[in-house]
Amino acid sequence: MKYSIDKQDRYAIMTLDVENLNSIVAPDLKSEFVIFRNEGIPNFILNLSNVKYVDSSGLSAILTGNRLWKGAGTFILTGVEHTAVKKLIEISRLDTILQVIPTVSEAVDYIYMEQLENELEEE
Repeated sequence: MKYSIDKQDRYAIMTLDVENLNSIVAPDLKSEFVIFRNEGIPNFILNLSNVKYVDSSGLSAILTGNRLWKGAGTFILTGVEHTAVKKLIEISRLDTILQVIPTVSEAVDYIYMEQLENELEEE
């Protein structure tokens, strides 16, 4: 599975460099999620801008990432640009479960805003 990772203090951005998020790629993606979560990455942004097709295995991998960061931080799906991917997420109603944000920069802003809100609540 090809991808690039940009690790920062408060988040990591994984950009998948595959066109198909399917049963061939999904197991590796799940493994990578577990590794990054164990590294203590507080928030995770999965960029799907290069992905043109997702099957049920791919959806399962995405849900695994969401579950790993639930309660510990934020898992954001971004770059959902291709029609087939967008439709699958809507049909499966994952847009009601997942945090789907249009662009990487908006996702980063979301993480910073969420952290600010948490700090304000603590005061």
